[in-house]
Amino acid sequence: MTNTADLLTDNLQLIRESARDFAETYIRPHVMEWDEPQYFPIDLFHQMGQHGFLGVLVPEKYQGAGLGYQEYITIIDEIAKVCGSIGLSVAAHNSLCTNHILTFGNEAQKQKYLPKLATGEWIGAWGLTEPNTGSDAGRMQCVAKRDGDYFVIDGTKSWITHGISGHVAVVIVRTGELLDSRGMTAFIVERDTPGFRGGKKENKLGMRASETAELIFDNCRIHKSQMLGAEGEGFIQAMQVLDGGRISIAALSLGIAKGAYEASVKYAKERHQFGQPIANFQGISFKLADMATKISAAELLTRQAATLKNAGEKCTRESAMAKYYASEIAVEVSTDAVQIHGGYGYTKDFPVEKFYRDSKLCTIGEGTSEIQKIVIAREELK
Repeated sequence: MTNTADLLTDNLQLIRESARDFAETYIRPHVMEWDEPQYFPIDLFHQMGQHGFLGVLVPEKYQGAGLGYQEYITIIDEIAKVCGSIGLSVAAHNSLCTNHILTFGNEAQKQKYLPKLATGEWIGAWGLTEPNTGSDAGRMQCVAKRDGDYFVIDGTKSWITHGISGHVAVVIVRTGELLDSRGMTAFIVERDTPGFRGGKKENKLGMRASETAELIFDNCRIHKSQMLGAEGEGFIQAMQVLDGGRISIAALSLGIAKGAYEASVKYAKERHQFGQPIANFQGISFKLADMATKISAAELLTRQAATLKNAGEKCTRESAMAKYYASEIAVEVSTDAVQIHGGYGYTKDFPVEKFYRDSKLCTIGEGTSEIQKIVIAREELK
């Protein structure tokens, strides 16, 4: 199918080819080898850093690629077409941890952390969710109490990408009262900080090669110099970071949908029944037509949100729409892909069962589809 991105720039096409070649060479041969045992290939991420895939939005002065959101979408899209797990980890590293420091860090923090993150020397994690507070982040129980020039953090964060393997985490913790949107603060916490460790690793349906685990804080002392922005700004910062994060998940969803679609087209042309390729049957060809149309619509929504984000304009509505629609069609397209493959689609010998498993997380992570609808409705009714 023709990619909407192909109509943009020659430079974008070069980036697409670079990401595609990397994914085919270094990811595709190992997809199931990593998926089955839930192995997080950290060496691959150090390698991706050298290709500029882990500091896509980071300026060149901090050793990043210095690119924009259109290029970022394209990289995530191409990687996720091969493996959603790796696409998810690239998205979380770039748009959450790294982008939070890039957007809200002071110059000293940027110089200290961004070069390590952008080059893949360090892997980043980002912590907002807790065991009992997902969408209801205002009731977080992970707290930081001031002690002179330090803050002492106690509590647990859950569902954290790179919770065990990440070298540094940006965490949003409560420094004020419950339900106060200005009662939360963001801190940068390095892995070797006493009182800070990774906890339980989740055993997941899909995205199995992307590590998801707890962050545990037990009397963890953090100097005030590790605070991002001012005290009490953490939640407001997190909401802005998530606007960009939703574009990431839309791009991830897009890649998964494209991967499932391309596998289905290939299979439908090769699989013969009743003396002809099954692609010739209207039941199959109409499914493929619906899949292609949904993917194109999702890409246009995602590119529109990226254009606004690049221009520094508010994109809360557009990023929520892109994330909501793209994630839902990733599930629809991958479901149809399994159906087109028939019994073979239900086996691990063909790639569509993994796209099917991976797609579901896109409707949940970084704000469920239901939360996206709340965000969209709120913006529409203003």
